[in-house]
Amino acid sequence: MSTEIRLLSTSAILGYGFPEASLRAGMERRLHVIGVDGGSVDPGPHYLGAGKPFCSPIAIRRDLRLMLNAAVEAGIPLLIGTCDGSGGAPHLAMVAEMARDIARQDELHFKLALIEAEQDKHSVKRRVAEGRVKPLAQQPALTDQTIERSTRIVAMMGPEPFTRALDAGAGVVLAGRASDPASWAAAAVRAGLPAAPAWYAGKMLECGATPSIPKGHDCLFVTVRQDHVECEPTNPARRCTPLSIANHSLHENSSPVHHVEPGGMLDTSECRFDAVSDRAVRISGMRWNPAERYTVKLEGVELAGYRSICVCGTRDPLLIGRIDDFIASVRDEVAMKAAAFGASAESYQLGIRIYGRDGVMAAREPLRGAVPHELGFVLEVVSQHSQEMASAVLGMARTNMLHTDFPGRLCREGNMAFPFSPSDIEVGPVYRFSIYHVAELDNPTEPFPITYENL
Repeated sequence: MSTEIRLLSTSAILGYGFPEASLRAGMERRLHVIGVDGGSVDPGPHYLGAGKPFCSPIAIRRDLRLMLNAAVEAGIPLLIGTCDGSGGAPHLAMVAEMARDIARQDELHFKLALIEAEQDKHSVKRRVAEGRVKPLAQQPALTDQTIERSTRIVAMMGPEPFTRALDAGAGVVLAGRASDPASWAAAAVRAGLPAAPAWYAGKMLECGATPSIPKGHDCLFVTVRQDHVECEPTNPARRCTPLSIANHSLHENSSPVHHVEPGGMLDTSECRFDAVSDRAVRISGMRWNPAERYTVKLEGVELAGYRSICVCGTRDPLLIGRIDDFIASVRDEVAMKAAAFGASAESYQLGIRIYGRDGVMAAREPLRGAVPHELGFVLEVVSQHSQEMASAVLGMARTNMLHTDFPGRLCREGNMAFPFSPSDIEVGPVYRFSIYHVAELDNPTEPFPITYENL
């Protein structure tokens, strides 16, 4: 049993980048584990559905190469969860192939563990039939029809698959969708440290140096001990303070103090935050409450249609003064003309975001009465049927934004300025979250098969 474990997170997400000097400074701390959280559900459903990375592959490869070389040279494990942003099968495969290629080029040798998180539809249906899947966030009960429509389904693993891979001697662990703190909690609990500080350390490490000031994507060094955690950025330009740490512990959770994770809940309501230097903070008082049933979250997406967008703007005070009536007339014209070529009102959605008035908060904007000197518009059409139809309806919307008349209009040419040519951009398939549920497990590793390679 260890008295402490020393962990280094390089950034908030693999591919966000970090200074090489920060990594070198971290490696001087005689680390036990290095890692990074690979992704998040925050960017929305597209990346999971499309099987594409959230960050640039160029940036991901750069970060991965530095971390692989550092870990192999030091002889310590490298842990990465939610590979490639979403943690589905194609995401894990892409990062795995990068690791293989880097190992060949840099002559690195290690045992690689790949932990799958994508779920086949049959196993999800079986769990639903057994009554072991429950909805989250006021979602409807999961049905076989919803499962069949899903493009991709992942389960969010806890620490146990990481522990299993480490126990098997893996030097590099690449995982599909995982709870953000899970890999760190696995390393600390496996070292014999209590679950409470282990999970709290994970909550800090999952975002790299974000708990420090000035906030940025950089390396965070965390020491976990029996009854507390210490956090310190490795970049001398940053520092952790009691306020910055306490503030970060509130993020990404429905409760500011109760953090539900696979297997239990981290309770931070009694935490103390004490500065141990001008750059480091000690956190104590956290508690871990084991759950009666072990559950993991299921995330699934389905195809919603195809999107085309256009960006334009106006500085015409007469138009700005009657913008609501103008937009209404544009919508009417688009509906009439789109119907003429077979696009019924039910088959597409036309969105017109007005930046400079309420483009960010929409109807919740409290300052909608303010009169701006210019407005920017993002036109969006989502067609249920095809990319071609989305672009056709968008073309009608763009044309009518440009040429629709209005009372008092002085300009006899176009109403809008367009920053880009071509003005219309085909974005491609649109996905929506269709599964946001929890599944009960008897075995925390059963839905997450692991394969090993010696590189």
